[in-house]
Amino acid sequence: MKTYAIALIPGDGIGRDVTDAAWTVLDATAKQYGFALSGTTFPWSCAFYKETGAMMPADGIKTLQQYDAILLGAVGWPAEVPDAASLHGLLLPIRKGFTQYANVRPHRLLPGVNGPLKTTAFDILCIRENTEGEYSGAGGRVHQGTPAEIAVETSVFTRAGVERILRFGFEQARKRRKKLASVTKSNAQKYSMVFWDEVTRLVGADYPDVACTSYHVDALAARMVMAPESLDVVVASNLFGDILTDLGAAIQGGLGFAASANINPERNAPSMFEPVHGSAPDIAHLGTANPIAAIWSGAMMLDHLGEAKAAARIMAALEATTSGGIGTIPGKERTEAITAAVLSRLS
Repeated sequence: MKTYAIALIPGDGIGRDVTDAAWTVLDATAKQYGFALSGTTFPWSCAFYKETGAMMPADGIKTLQQYDAILLGAVGWPAEVPDAASLHGLLLPIRKGFTQYANVRPHRLLPGVNGPLKTTAFDILCIRENTEGEYSGAGGRVHQGTPAEIAVETSVFTRAGVERILRFGFEQARKRRKKLASVTKSNAQKYSMVFWDEVTRLVGADYPDVACTSYHVDALAARMVMAPESLDVVVASNLFGDILTDLGAAIQGGLGFAASANINPERNAPSMFEPVHGSAPDIAHLGTANPIAAIWSGAMMLDHLGEAKAAARIMAALEATTSGGIGTIPGKERTEAITAAVLSRLS
């Protein structure tokens, strides 16, 4: 029997509840399809930071290297640990350490879920550059706490980094409806974003079968609201992709439905899968977190591991669950009840 070693990092807040829910569904599905999942849980979190002074041990990346994939719940507890410390201490080091340069986030309405838009006929795959750009961490502050204080944040765009995320996007578009939207702000950012546009044209020439359109980020945001059905694959930089995918989550019914994958396309290191919603400290004690995004992320993990039929079965179970009105309204059902509904529809 094929066995996949999975590193589980439940993290903070509702991350623990939704990771448990997703793992229950994943394990049940694996048994149905004749493979096994072997999970190892790591307590790396803001609580771990308060105990040790670090979000994960110094050898954390080396430890995770031995796993086939990583399933992450959520990171962050701003009342206890500054977001800059939690993000740069765990999530970003994993993304960069394993060259998970493609952040993939699907945006479509599950049956029975009411989004805020008039239309329901959209299926957008947002692909965000995940390791450089505006989140490179290049910069600094001087004269802190004085009237002369200066803060500099430098975006770093490399030809290799921009080209590889665009090629990944074009390859995904070839598998879908053969349309790609490249997102920049080249009318205002005349160096990095003009560079991105130039690389888009060069890479696009290798994909004549894919219709490529360049948009400014503000225009693309408006299009996601006014004409989302016109979009197929969207490729954006780290910051623009981060913002646009929260908009994508909103039009698909909320963050409780927003799944994501941090992919190493070369497969020389593990990829990581996580719901987009974060730790949600305000509801962490209520037991009402929607596990659908985490379960959907788990399905993306199985698909990445080559278990496409099992992944499709989970998605069918999710769709059957929401079409029955379960898990469609935030806070209506408890986490366990939604999980049980999905499990019942797997059989």
